[in-house]
This record gives sequence, C-alpha cells and structure tokens, in this order.
Amino acid sequence: MSENAAPVHNPFLQHHFTEMEQQTDTSKLGMWLFLVTEVLLFGGLFVGYGIMAGKHHEAFRAAHEHLDRVLGTLNTVVLLASSFTMVMAVLSARENRRKALIVFLIATMALAGVFLGIKYVEYSHKFHDGLLPGKYYSHEGDTVPGQFMFFSFYFMMTGLHGLHIVGGLAVMAWLLKRAIAGDYSSSYYAPVDLVGLYWHLVDMIWIYLFPLLYLVG
Repeated sequence: MSENAAPVHNPFLQHHFTEMEQQTDTSKLGMWLFLVTEVLLFGGLFVGYGIMAGKHHEAFRAAHEHLDRVLGTLNTVVLLASSFTMVMAVLSARENRRKALIVFLIATMALAGVFLGIKYVEYSHKFHDGLLPGKYYSHEGDTVPGQFMFFSFYFMMTGLHGLHIVGGLAVMAWLLKRAIAGDYSSSYYAPVDLVGLYWHLVDMIWIYLFPLLYLVG
C-alpha cells in the first residue's frame, strides 16, 4: 500500500470529530454527565422520602407492609439478570460477535418486559385495594393514619423508574435494529456501550429502591 494512500474513513465518524477515539471519549463524557443528573433527580426523591419517613415513621412502617416482598425480590433478580445480559451485549459488540449481540439485546429487552409485567401486577393490586397516593387513597381498615404519604412516594419513585425502563427499551430497540443491520463492530460499538451505562444506572437505582420501600421498616 502506498504511504500516500488516504486513510480509510469510518462512516460512523461525525464531521465535528477528527477521529473515532475522540468521538467515543466525548460521547462517554456526555453520558456520564447525563447519569449525574439522573442521580440528582432520584437523590432528591430519596431525601424527600427520608425526611417524611422520619416525621411519620409509624405510617410509613405500616404502609410498607402492604407491599409484596416476593414480587419485589423477583423483580430485583430480573433486573440483575438484565444487567448481566447487557454486559454480554457490550462484550459481544466489542468482539465482533454480531449474532451474540443480537441475542443478548433481545434477552435484555425480554427481561425488562418481565420487570414491567411484574410491576403491572403489583400496581393492579394497589389500585384494587385503594392503596393510592394522596387524596386517591381509599384503603379501609387502617389502624395507622397517614399511609397515603408512603404510597405517594412509592408511585412517584417506582413510576419514574418504570419510565426509565420504558425509555431503555425504546433505545435498545434502536440498538437491535442497527445490530441486525450490522452497524456495530470492534471499531464502532459506542452506542451499545453508552446504553449499557444507562441500563446499569437504572438497575442500580432499583437496588436502592427495593430495600428502601420493601424491606426497611
């Protein structure tokens, strides 16, 4: 090959970057900054929950007994498994294993769907029993008043987390479409890696939500 030959242009290199490494590093920095804002968002909810739980300890302790620990534990296992399949998807993209990438993306999406299905069952039970936030709380037979405050936080925090799951599913569907088209390889898999970072944060948030809502009395 001639020394004066033009370098091979990567079709995925954006015009405002000079090389793929620069583009990848910049993308990761942007994702980490986005994840910091997500931590701040959920962090505010955790602080609010802690303050109200401290002021109304008996109400929060009584209310959390209405949650199904078995379903909560099952959802935790499901999300941990989805973290593993997402790691394997990133690894497969890095190693040019296109079929494995497709399989692991589908597996991650399926597990996310299972999580949402279980959460739907939980929400259905809460609606049936009147365990709802704020003025919509209509559960009968309570011996401790004020339990609606717990469920205000429960629906706010798990609902927001659920929206992040849905968002992750949408982005993974986009990744899957591109993976099927053969866009990813060892020289370009940054989108898979970035979505993996996002998904691990979503999983980590649930790791904190689960004991806070289901286990801590």
